[in-house]
Amino acid sequence: MAKVAILVRILPEDAEIKPEDLYQRISQKLPEKYQIAQYQSEPIAFGLEALRMVILMPEDVEGGTEEIESILSGVPGVSQVDVLSVSRIS
Repeated sequence: MAKVAILVRILPEDAEIKPEDLYQRISQKLPEKYQIAQYQSEPIAFGLEALRMVILMPEDVEGGTEEIESILSGVPGVSQVDVLSVSRIS
């Protein structure tokens, strides 16, 4: 079965929250069907750093990216979740 790669940008609530901390919180909250393939920090402004992640999920998940966006938004310290791209990989 093919997978879907989702590129997301996650903004923290404030500049005190580091991308590595967000990554740890997110990796603990994700269900097994989701896998973090890659992540990196992205400087925004005034010390604020976003977290860019590529998350893999099965292509047969109903609702597209709605579930993963909801999970990520519910992680403590997350202010905003932006889906930047979605692509199918085999």
